[in-house]
Amino acid sequence: MTDPRPPTTDEIKRYAAAHHIDLSEEEIEEMMAVISELLGAYERLEELSPSKPQVKYPNRHAGDEPSTDDDPLNAFIRTCDVSGADSGLLAGYDVGLKDNISLANIEMTFGSDVVPEYVPSIDATIVTRLLDAGASITGKLNMENLAFSGSGEMSAFGPVKNPHDTDHLAGGSSSGSAAAVVTEDVDVAIGGDQAGSIRIPAAWCGCVGHKPTHGLVPYTGILGLGRSFDHTGPLARSVADCARVLEAVAGKDPLDPRQGAVRTQSYTDMTDNDPTPDDLTIGVLEQGFGHEESEPDVDNTVRDALDAFAESGAEVTDVSIPMHLDGPPIWNGIANEGTTATIAGEGIGHFGNGYYDTDLMEAFAEARRKNANEYPPTVKLVATFGEYLAEEYHSHYYAKAQNLSRDLAAAYDEALGDVDVLAMPTTPQTPHERIENPSNLQIIERAVNMLPNTSPFDVTGHPAISVPAGTSDGLPVGVMFVGQHFEDATVLQAGHSFEQCVE
Repeated sequence: MTDPRPPTTDEIKRYAAAHHIDLSEEEIEEMMAVISELLGAYERLEELSPSKPQVKYPNRHAGDEPSTDDDPLNAFIRTCDVSGADSGLLAGYDVGLKDNISLANIEMTFGSDVVPEYVPSIDATIVTRLLDAGASITGKLNMENLAFSGSGEMSAFGPVKNPHDTDHLAGGSSSGSAAAVVTEDVDVAIGGDQAGSIRIPAAWCGCVGHKPTHGLVPYTGILGLGRSFDHTGPLARSVADCARVLEAVAGKDPLDPRQGAVRTQSYTDMTDNDPTPDDLTIGVLEQGFGHEESEPDVDNTVRDALDAFAESGAEVTDVSIPMHLDGPPIWNGIANEGTTATIAGEGIGHFGNGYYDTDLMEAFAEARRKNANEYPPTVKLVATFGEYLAEEYHSHYYAKAQNLSRDLAAAYDEALGDVDVLAMPTTPQTPHERIENPSNLQIIERAVNMLPNTSPFDVTGHPAISVPAGTSDGLPVGVMFVGQHFEDATVLQAGHSFEQCVE
């Protein structure tokens, strides 16, 4: 980055007009003189070198883009080899990372060709914590283009196929994370979740996916969509392995502006001690079934699995939360303008004490100005619609949706005062069938029609886990358990007990 230069007269007019300011010629001259003096401070800023996160394990090998024979589901962007500590909670575990998570000196693609050839210079905080726990990072995993889809078909590197039926999709946006776990190409994976993007592919691929309480796991070094609804967390073949990963990565990070007060628990205790189901009260959410998008057999499979859980000793009761049906509109109100603001904030945004990855900001800023036509249809729609809402309605709907998310959270909290967890289908349908060359309208519709149960808990921040509950026509079905804020151990306990009792 070069030293800043004084703006021209035309630039001052243009940037003032962006804020609806009509400057007089005299005001422009005055402003040019003041700005020229102010730029001295910015020249000094450019001379200074702020501290940045240390790369603790610098020995790493970038690996290759695997062949179709080696990676038939298209789960990987590239292999890599980064070894951590000699011992620890995750010693012997191979971990894959969704490719929006910074791994120093290894190219990061975001599943997109919008930001070409970007190589991070830092490790995300969770990467350091995984390596500290003895894990090895062995792959950067395919994902939906810039993370804005739940289908699994939008990556610039091609769709991720479902491991149970390659004529169907893996789900997204953490598509490769779920597929690589199920095929045992990695032991565990890290995904991201803004509307269900850990839980959707977990449900569709038949593995476990845990969205932690908002802020429990640091987001430093990860490209997101909106600070109030970004989450990162584990996918694995068992709840116990999700608990091990959470134990390793959860906790306060001074570099993460998303985090407030963080309360951690011993997550592995809840799975190592084999809790019995009769310790649990499960509230089956009435409004989690029978959506317009719901397949009857998915609803029935989840209900049958919960009946079997009850027969094993869990107390299962019906719960009604009518406002759950308003969760998707509330999510839309927040996510559309929130994502638009993140794009305008060069992929990082403003307003928070923490670490700002200037390399990522510069790469994203340059790329979005040059390559915005390469955005996927979902991002083009959101950026356009979000800007329209912000400009024409002064972000009224964003602000109202944020306020309503507090009421929605309170409605869930009231119900969770009487039960340990809420239960419902993770997605209303089984995986989408792959189609060749889908139209833009098909892509947009298929990107979001699985969100009615997952997206509400991204804007309220409650922890939620998807666990396999059976199959429908040979395709996986997931059940989702949701708990109180920072009661992730209880959510893991419910998932583990369910997993042990219901085959």
